[in-house]
Amino acid sequence: MPESPGLGEQALNKAAEIGLSSQLDEVENLDVNIQTDPLKLVQGQVDSVQIEGEGLIMQKDLRMEKLDMQMGNVAINPLSVAFGKIELTKPTEASTRVVLTESDINRAFNSEYVRSQLQNQQVHINGQSTSIETQQVDFRLLDNQKIGLNANIKLKETGETQQIAFTAVPKVNTNGQSVSLDNVEYGEGEEISPELTKALVEQTSEILNLSNFDLEGMSLRVKQLLVAPGKLTLQADAYVEQIPSA
Repeated sequence: MPESPGLGEQALNKAAEIGLSSQLDEVENLDVNIQTDPLKLVQGQVDSVQIEGEGLIMQKDLRMEKLDMQMGNVAINPLSVAFGKIELTKPTEASTRVVLTESDINRAFNSEYVRSQLQNQQVHINGQSTSIETQQVDFRLLDNQKIGLNANIKLKETGETQQIAFTAVPKVNTNGQSVSLDNVEYGEGEEISPELTKALVEQTSEILNLSNFDLEGMSLRVKQLLVAPGKLTLQADAYVEQIPSA
């Protein structure tokens, strides 16, 4: 008995939603919308796939406020459809938009993962080698494409607390997969320790690194990074080898 129109799409939508959700620590809302017709589906052709998500929490406690991914003319293995899977027969490109909020990035900075990366680093302050403990990081998305960072750092040997503040302009590297910070300007007072600032700058770049947002079978190449007060938007091309399914 032939499937009624749309039934195949619904089953595939559900399989893709479950598959994608299984890769996330948490998800508030996730919708996959696959559009085609039964005849094309039998021939392994899908007109479009749209993935929309809200409140997606990934590895390293990184949260995406919004994810919007659009693919057109997707070729799939028609036999896989019978098992409720979407098996691509060739990779496809997807235009992608990711929105992060200031609180999303702050959450990542103050996560156990990032704290453990920064803890016990040996840095030189006033000619003395000391180990540090990051107590609180306050990350801000400003205007003019700038980000700002304030960090309270405890020096373990003396127990004193130092504050580091800088602003910078994040730039996407030519490979489209990593972010570096340009025009780093320090807050009031002199830079306490070049090594300490370097560690924080590197950690900032690492958190904004696009490989953090890759899901299994998908990798992002960012074309544009837009900073607005309170919000960071990434425009990217995704190279999709597989759409995770249940």
